[in-house]
Amino acid sequence: MTDSKTFIAIIAAIARRVEAEKDFLTQLDNEIGDGDHGINLSRGFKSVVAKLPTLADKDIGTILKGVGTQLVSTVGGASGPLYGTAFMKAGNVCKGKTELTDAEFVAAFEAAVNGVKMRGKAVEGEKTMLDALCPAYVALKAGIDGGKSLTDALADGVDAAAKGVEYTKTIIATKGRASYLQERSLGHQDPGATSSLYMLQTALEVLRAA
Repeated sequence: MTDSKTFIAIIAAIARRVEAEKDFLTQLDNEIGDGDHGINLSRGFKSVVAKLPTLADKDIGTILKGVGTQLVSTVGGASGPLYGTAFMKAGNVCKGKTELTDAEFVAAFEAAVNGVKMRGKAVEGEKTMLDALCPAYVALKAGIDGGKSLTDALADGVDAAAKGVEYTKTIIATKGRASYLQERSLGHQDPGATSSLYMLQTALEVLRAA
């Protein structure tokens, strides 16, 4: 079971990780995007942290929807609507719940990934955050379905996401600002896939420590 308190801890830890990686994410985005991914995410998660005290006693659905709303309203560029939608869609699945079973955790993650696909009108293989999120979801679900603990299954998901980030270096971007570069986007890892990996790594760390 993963409870509301743990989700608050995960969000707070993600905010710290985003801040720590802000410059590197912006550097990645300088190479193939608008050069603002880290800066924008940092601003968004600072606003999320400011809101967390008002969410601390809420159910998981309310927590995730609150995070998503803050990100949509404060993060510029494409990443705000995409990450915001991911958190809000996950929140819809968790409505009224103060604890999630492992299967419900997987369902929430699936809803988040599908939200990104819908909002970004994108699929895996287009050099976006989905190249980390989609394989992570597949590995996570396979682990839970196979009887693994949530931490072991999520560790598989993190490994799959890391491979996905590496994969983005080998493909040409066909979505977003990076798509304007065409062949020149080869060799560069996608900033959104990278920040998605950081969030998954952070969630795993918090769950292992819980």
